[in-house]
Amino acid sequence: MLNQVIKTAEEAGKKILEFYQTDVEVITKDDDSPLTKADLAAHHIIVDALKEIDPGTPIISEESGIPDFRQRKEWNRFWLVDPLDGTKEFIKKNGEFTVNIALLEDGKPILGVVYVPAKDVMYYAEQSIGAFKKEADKEAEKLESDSFAKPGEARIVVSRSHGDDQTAKKLSGIGIKVIEEVPSGSSIKFCLVAEGKADLYPRLGPTMEWDTAAADAIYRYSSKNGEKYSPLVYNKESLKNPYFLLGLNEHVDVESL
Repeated sequence: MLNQVIKTAEEAGKKILEFYQTDVEVITKDDDSPLTKADLAAHHIIVDALKEIDPGTPIISEESGIPDFRQRKEWNRFWLVDPLDGTKEFIKKNGEFTVNIALLEDGKPILGVVYVPAKDVMYYAEQSIGAFKKEADKEAEKLESDSFAKPGEARIVVSRSHGDDQTAKKLSGIGIKVIEEVPSGSSIKFCLVAEGKADLYPRLGPTMEWDTAAADAIYRYSSKNGEKYSPLVYNKESLKNPYFLLGLNEHVDVESL
């Protein structure tokens, strides 16, 4: 199944790149987020493929609407998709956008695929085998990273489109000294922590479950010693994520920072 999902992400990514080479027509959704024809084309490719790969398992895509919680709370397994994560990066044409496909079971991702079409980089993970990164025609590399490089010090991932110059100051309040900021777009931020290019990803702003699920799987299963701790829980009544701090071994309340 994982290989089929990887191929589906690649197919969606190729379709996105067809639009990437042209002038991008942008529609503004009700929540003021941008939408393009590339988002919708990738959505249809992925949803149609998942119905073939795993018939009968429900699918939520950012572009398909959210079923009522009275229905969803009965699901112990479903697919969660962001066909084009980082639409703002896509519009800016900086290459930092992704295709995200995750399989959720009992509130957590057990399989995740994150494809970066513009760079032909594929991240993928499954609970039973760990997390991997494959660049273009190179061999896949297993991701096995630790958290902090030094106690109390951290390289942090910061959003390229949602920057917050207060983040370092807020982290200092809980004893974390920021020694480097690593800017990135979309769900790539999770993957940078998973592969050890950053220590922490503090997100002190809004995200949705489909923004994080696939990359969260990459992070969770990139450990040398079992599964990494993630503060995120899925299929909640509201699919909005709380603020979070990814890269620690325990929960830290960041809502009050």
